[in-house]
Amino acid sequence: MSDRSRIRLGIVVAEFNYDVTSLMLQKALDHARFLGVEVTYVVKVPGTFDMALAVRELASKEQVDAVVTLGAVIQGETKHDEVVAQQAARKLLDISVETGKPVSLGIIGPGASRLQALERVEEYARRAVEAAVKSARRLAEIRGTEYSGGTIVLG
Repeated sequence: MSDRSRIRLGIVVAEFNYDVTSLMLQKALDHARFLGVEVTYVVKVPGTFDMALAVRELASKEQVDAVVTLGAVIQGETKHDEVVAQQAARKLLDISVETGKPVSLGIIGPGASRLQALERVEEYARRAVEAAVKSARRLAEIRGTEYSGGTIVLG
């Protein structure tokens, strides 16, 4: 997996606020192509809060080295956006640790307005893909190849 072209990504995208997340998906796919990585799955879920099950399923697949999440949690009149974003982030981190595969957090919010979310589409999508790819590469080094410094060999 140390070769960039061998990294395989799964992407989970929320349909809630799809005017934002559909743009995020296109930017993420474009950036994955630019980096030369393969996107093996794209799964749409109702919302950010609903991502965990799909992320866990993708992370359990042999054809997936890392999972990218894309969502937009827009601020409303209550603190619901904070609950959704915090719980989703916590669970995604748990899944990453449990499965041993990187899960990147490409979720805009909480506290973002729709305009702020639209302004952040490209940045969040690109960074989510980059984080997944870099993490997958680093894990491959740790798990069986030479450490990047060249002095520690793990096997």
